Amino acid sequence: MKVIALPGTLDTKGKEFRYVKDQIEKLGMKALVIHTGVFEPTFEPDVSNEDVAKAAGYDLKQLVEKKDRALATKALSEGMKALLPKLYKEGKFDGVLSFGGSGGTALVTPAMRELPLGVPKLMVSTMAGGNVSQYVGTSDIIMMPSIVDVSGINGLSNIIYKNAVLAMAGMVGLKETLGAEETDTKPLVAATMFGVTTPCVSRAQSYLEERGYEVLVFHATGNGGKTMEALIKAGFFKGVLDLTTTEWCDEVVGGNLAAGPHRNEAAALAGVPQVVSVGAMDMVNFGPYDTVPKQFSGRNLYRHNPDVTLMRTTEEECREIGERLAEKLNMVSGKTVLLLPLKGVSEIDMEGKPFYGPSEDAVLFETLKKNVDPSKVKIEELDCNINAPAFAEYAAALLIDLMEGRG
Repeated sequence: MKVIALPGTLDTKGKEFRYVKDQIEKLGMKALVIHTGVFEPTFEPDVSNEDVAKAAGYDLKQLVEKKDRALATKALSEGMKALLPKLYKEGKFDGVLSFGGSGGTALVTPAMRELPLGVPKLMVSTMAGGNVSQYVGTSDIIMMPSIVDVSGINGLSNIIYKNAVLAMAGMVGLKETLGAEETDTKPLVAATMFGVTTPCVSRAQSYLEERGYEVLVFHATGNGGKTMEALIKAGFFKGVLDLTTTEWCDEVVGGNLAAGPHRNEAAALAGVPQVVSVGAMDMVNFGPYDTVPKQFSGRNLYRHNPDVTLMRTTEEECREIGERLAEKLNMVSGKTVLLLPLKGVSEIDMEGKPFYGPSEDAVLFETLKKNVDPSKVKIEELDCNINAPAFAEYAAALLIDLMEGRG
């Protein structure tokens, strides 16, 4: 019998979760009900809130006595992060389904993120219509809008609840119907790409795939970089072709596509062979032209499309960006090569193009050469633009050498 984990606040939304539990059982499946609320549940769960709190080292009675809702929610969220993956490893459930507003969503999704990639995870939430990155992170959580608040059973909410149950039941119950996937033993390579480095990465991808590697390309849009870092840390990749490190520009200057302060750490700390470059480090990303912050008025701005405005990085910014990347590269414990394309770092950083900036690029390159530890990272300079076919093929061939122990 398939089992669906059903975590929720049974003290405040017991009626709704009881309804969902009944729907799951009507489909011939079992619900593993986990109480994540602070107070007494309206019906008996399979896992109590005392057990949830205990998993994080808290005593529920003491939490209740303190009457600190924020502390209690924090404790239960931490408990779920520890308990849910443990229950999954023990084979107690096949997928997880939950419902909630902002509080319920924030309480359960951190635990969902701890589950392995591919385990069905569905969150029905009032927050699903907006930016859900804080809930999903780099996981494969499915966010489903609740349309109305998770408050009572009515003519609209019961449709949403039933659809959510059917979706989860389909994911856990029909998995075997499609048959087992044929496993592909090709070694995996991670690569980063942006629109202005697409010619380079696409050619490098073809080069690697022709030689027996499978390349997973991540769009360097902040979340793409974060996701790649998480998968590298999880041990998915034999090598990394990180040619587009533009997310540092947004992290340093304040653009929209930053990947956070831990970008470029995973491969370094895990000792995964990597070839790194400075693709699209000539630009910071903003939204529509009229949304660019006022402090950047008068800068070299380029309308990439109606929704994206690019801003050319200055020499001062390039210096700081280079220092940040160098700091991460110096953390390496494996084979790493940094490639510098001397005739431009993007498709629009070429003579006659809007972001052509030899002086800015020179500052970036010199900063890296000055700050990167040569005993850890080899730096090579290529007299071409990053999108030149020769650059792409050299980078791919170099990574193969590193992965196969020849470099």
